[in-house]
Amino acid sequence: MATPKSFFAGKLLVLPFSKKVTKNMKHNETDNLPGGVLAVHKGEGMTSHDVVNRVRRLYGTKRVGHAGTLDPMATGVLVVLVGRAAKACEYISSDRKGYRATLRLGLMTDTEDITGEVLSRCDDIPTREAVMAACERFVGEIEQIPPMYSALKVNGQKLYDLARRGVVIKREARKIKVYSLDCQPTDRADEYILTIECSGGTYIRTLCADIGNALGCGGVMATLERIEACGIKLDECHTLDEIEAMSEDERQSLLVPTERLFSDIGEVSLPEFFEKLFRGGCPIYQKKIRTDFSVGSRVKICRADGSFFALGEVIEQDGETAIKSIKIFEL
Repeated sequence: MATPKSFFAGKLLVLPFSKKVTKNMKHNETDNLPGGVLAVHKGEGMTSHDVVNRVRRLYGTKRVGHAGTLDPMATGVLVVLVGRAAKACEYISSDRKGYRATLRLGLMTDTEDITGEVLSRCDDIPTREAVMAACERFVGEIEQIPPMYSALKVNGQKLYDLARRGVVIKREARKIKVYSLDCQPTDRADEYILTIECSGGTYIRTLCADIGNALGCGGVMATLERIEACGIKLDECHTLDEIEAMSEDERQSLLVPTERLFSDIGEVSLPEFFEKLFRGGCPIYQKKIRTDFSVGSRVKICRADGSFFALGEVIEQDGETAIKSIKIFEL
């Protein structure tokens, strides 16, 4: 192998790249990515991962994630995290979501929605009053058994992978919360429109099936539209086709600041001196900055000018409380 040659005074310098240099270059490229939240109106028939792949191409970065999967048959709000905002996924504090679904009574399927294999049919459809009363019983904190056709993992395997192989396993009931459930009749006696506000981790398919079981006739989810997630509403969203038709500047303007995801938590502005300490990994004692958040609280960390750059968490240290860094979003 020829020995690399070095020339100075404006001449060519050819040196081999070390793995360390390459690694650092990748790190710097990641740090310089634009960051923000993209509110996408997902269409029917595509997976959440399909959306992520198209956004990667549109924004020229692999650093894209999303907050809350939508099934292919579902439409509506998909919160997509671009660039440095992708770091936010595991720290999103608001788990309230809003949905609009169609409940079809008199039918049971293996997937708990209209796309599944029919297990039973029932022509004895309850009265409107009975349906309304049943829905009221599902408001509040309830237990729900996750469906087999879900992305939930058990012993490292996704439930829907097991279900497709004909394997059914016992699932533990989980506590969820339905904050509100509005039930409106349609022009069909067996269909109702449900508008639901619920906690994260709620399966609307299972909610429809449970309501149908409570009524004794069975029920499935016929349509699903997410109308709110992470505080972002449906009317703020754009379809992928709309985004694709935009100029690059217009697409960049759609990115909402990452701090929007943390609108429901407290905020701390750090003077320049404490900001440098915080960025260096030093917990900041609350008495030094005159704050009094409780231990375990998460807070938005801003520069002295009020611009967001990190998330912090309150800890107990040496008998006092301090705020430590848990994620830096802006360098």
